[in-house]
Amino acid sequence: MLHRTEGVVLRTFPFGEADLIVTYITPDLGILKLFAKSPRKIKSRFGSSLEPLTHSRIAFWGKENTPLPRLTQSDIIHSFQSVRNTLSRFLAVSEMLELTINFIPERDANKKSYFLLLNTLKAIEDNSLDNSSVIPLENENLFVSHFKIKFLKFAGFSPKLDACGRCGKNGNNFYISHGSILCETCARGIDYPIRISPAALKLYIDLLTWDISKIRRIKPSNMLLSELSNIINMHIKYILSKPLRCRDFFSFHVNDLTN
Repeated sequence: MLHRTEGVVLRTFPFGEADLIVTYITPDLGILKLFAKSPRKIKSRFGSSLEPLTHSRIAFWGKENTPLPRLTQSDIIHSFQSVRNTLSRFLAVSEMLELTINFIPERDANKKSYFLLLNTLKAIEDNSLDNSSVIPLENENLFVSHFKIKFLKFAGFSPKLDACGRCGKNGNNFYISHGSILCETCARGIDYPIRISPAALKLYIDLLTWDISKIRRIKPSNMLLSELSNIINMHIKYILSKPLRCRDFFSFHVNDLTN
């Protein structure tokens, strides 16, 4: 049976001498893994359409429950080449791709997450066209933080930062093991809180409720964005029981670029 949809390439794996397994996120089928025959040959009909980040119209062949359908067509809608061309930008975006792979189930449609990723890539590309700097721009870090916060909401894993997760009272101490702020009363006997500033809480609510088109209007300080980003990253690490692989890789290479 032939199926048609669109998707963004999240990653590829070599299979044999010339084949690939391509992982997409699609609006109607969620995460989709497809077998691509001979795309690594020089005269492959797929061309550059299987590069990570590429947004394409695709067709694939296979029965409904086939674990690895065969990719038969891939036509580029947009390549996001300018994002791939800059190492630091690509590494930052790779966090978004890894999050998507880890949290979205295969064959489980999640249109909100799909269009969040697509629109964030467009915003980062528009920003990169205005500045060719090798170091990630403040706007791009803000876009990635916005993606993480909104994505966790759509995936059902948001931290609770607006009030105590037990009684609903106000508080400023976040507990990683509970994924929530806890007030002083509810937190008795629980160690290692992370204090969150009121400004970081306000930024979190803004990023949680605003769409990508409004994000350009705010310019939080690097310190404030770093405070919130660190909390979100620790929350993600606790849920996955491991850090994102590209996170450490990103930190290492950005330090290299800034020294």
